Amino acid sequence: MRILKYMFLLLLLSLVALSIFIATQKGDFNVERSKVVNSPKPAIYHYVNDYKNWGDFGSWTIEDPEIKIAYPQKTIGKGASYSWEGKDGAGQMRTLYVKENDSISQKMDYNGTLATVSWSFKDTTRGTKVSWRSIGEMSFLFKIYAALNGGVDKVIGTMYEQSLANLDKALDYEINTFSIKVNGLVKKPETFYLSQTFTSEIAKINKNFKIVVPQIETFCKANNVVISGNPFIIYHTYDLQKGLAKISICIPIKNEIFTSAGSDILSGKLEAFEGVKTTVIGDISHNKKGYDKTIQYLNKNQLSTNPVFSHIEIYSTAKANIKNPSKWSTEIYMPILPKAAPAKVYGPSATSSPIPPEQAIPIVSEPIKVIKTPLKTNDSKKTVAPKVKEEEPSEF
Repeated sequence: MRILKYMFLLLLLSLVALSIFIATQKGDFNVERSKVVNSPKPAIYHYVNDYKNWGDFGSWTIEDPEIKIAYPQKTIGKGASYSWEGKDGAGQMRTLYVKENDSISQKMDYNGTLATVSWSFKDTTRGTKVSWRSIGEMSFLFKIYAALNGGVDKVIGTMYEQSLANLDKALDYEINTFSIKVNGLVKKPETFYLSQTFTSEIAKINKNFKIVVPQIETFCKANNVVISGNPFIIYHTYDLQKGLAKISICIPIKNEIFTSAGSDILSGKLEAFEGVKTTVIGDISHNKKGYDKTIQYLNKNQLSTNPVFSHIEIYSTAKANIKNPSKWSTEIYMPILPKAAPAKVYGPSATSSPIPPEQAIPIVSEPIKVIKTPLKTNDSKKTVAPKVKEEEPSEF
C-alpha cells in the first residue's frame, strides 16, 4: 500500500515538474510554409479569400468529419469571419486586410492561442507561389499539445503543408475543368436593363463587375424595379492589344424605365438581334477562349459581325448560384449583320392602305416609369470605372 502511495506521489511530482518545464518554455512561434500552385494568381486569391472554400482544402476539416463550422453573412474580404468547433477544440478567424491578388491578413483565436495569419501570392514561371504564415503566442494547453507532438513548427507546419497540397488539387480541378460549345445562330429578344457604362482594363472587368452589380441591385430594391434575369456585360468595344474595353455592366428589368439626368445608374434597351451564341461551362478565365471559338465559327461560316457592339456575356450560373467554378456557365452572344431581304412595295389596295414600318406607332402595353434617382455624378455625360479603396487593418 505504501509503495502505491510513493508511486502516486512520484507521478504527481513528475506531472508538476513537466508542467513547470512547459510553462517556462517560450510560447511565441513563427511558422511558414510555401507551395507553388498550378493555377492563376487571381483564381487562388479569390478562392482563399472566401472562408466558405476553406472546408474544401483545410486539412483539419478532412481529419475531423464531425467538425461544426459556422458562417456569418460576410465570408469574403475585410471583416469576413468564420468559426468552428471540433474534436480538438474551438476557434474563430477574421480577415483584417486584403490586397487584390496579392495578400491577405487575418487574426485567429484557437483555444486561447492568438495568432496573426498572413497569405501572399506571387507569380512564378511554374505557377503561383502561395505562402502561408502564422505568428503568435501559444496558450498553456497548446504548449502541452505541441510538446507531445514534436513541437509547434511540426504541428502547424504539417497542417499547412497538407492544406496547401489540397488547395493545389482542388483548384487544379475547379479552375482547369471547362467546356466550350458554339450553339450557333440564335435570335436574342429585346431586353430592358439598368447599367453603369465606363471604359475598363480588361483584366479588371471582373473586379468592377463585383462592385457595380450590388449597387444596381440595391437601386432596384429601393425603387421597386423588378429584375428579370441574370446580370450581363455589353462589350461596346473590345481592344485586346491595348487591354481596354468600353463596357456596360447590366441587370435586366421587366419593364422599361427612365432614370433622371446625371444618375450613375442609367436605363437602356437592348434591341432584338440575331447573333451567334457560345456557352462556356467553367471558370470565367476561360471566357476569352469562348470568344475566340465564336470568331472562328463566324469566319468558317462567312458571317459578318454587326458593329453595333462587340459582344455580350450573360452570367447564367455564377458564384452567387454555386461556389464551384467548374460548374459556372457564361453565355456569349456576338451580333451578326442580317442577310438582305427582298424589298417591300407599298401601294394602294382595294381593302386597306398599308403603312410603312418606319411610320407605324408602337403599342405600349404598360406605362413607362420615370425614376428620379438620388444617385448623382459630377459629370452627367460620363461614368468612370468604380474605384476600390485599399482596406486598412482592423482589430480582431
